[in-house]
Amino acid sequence: MKTIIKTLVLTMVFVFSYTSHAQKFPDLDKSPMDAATYPGSYKIADKIIKIVYSRPQLNGRDIAKLTPNDEVWRTGANEAAEITFYKPVMFGNTKVKPGTYSLFTIPGEKEWTVILSSDINVWGAYTYKKDHDVARMKVPASQGKDILEAFSIVFEESESGAVMHMGWGTLRVSVPISF
Repeated sequence: MKTIIKTLVLTMVFVFSYTSHAQKFPDLDKSPMDAATYPGSYKIADKIIKIVYSRPQLNGRDIAKLTPNDEVWRTGANEAAEITFYKPVMFGNTKVKPGTYSLFTIPGEKEWTVILSSDINVWGAYTYKKDHDVARMKVPASQGKDILEAFSIVFEESESGAVMHMGWGTLRVSVPISF
């Protein structure tokens, strides 16, 4: 009888402890987070630039409606993209100190305005404030041949530093960063 009671008590303890500590994990995000770095090789630990952003998918939608001209965009989905510089850089004509900044863009038909903001940890562009801009740069917008279903950012080495390429659908925007 003692053995049956001990077994029953242990079973009850196990059942209650299991259900009280069970976790509910959310489904995968429809716009998953990603990161791009410069240098891009995982073998190089001493990074100069890192950007963390979410990757919205086209899913048959029109980019012009997702990134309306002349409106501030968070440059991705969900939280505003955040870019970290680990050494001083030139962003356009502005010298930018090492640190983390939100990256916003203002799409245009022929050129985009790319913005570094001192506001970080922000969702979307709803609380964007122009007076918190650290740097702005206008860059040309072009069309590529390949279609990118997911918004993507990659870095490429340049003579003066790196170029941050942003692409979605056939849209391409290249942002030079010097260091």
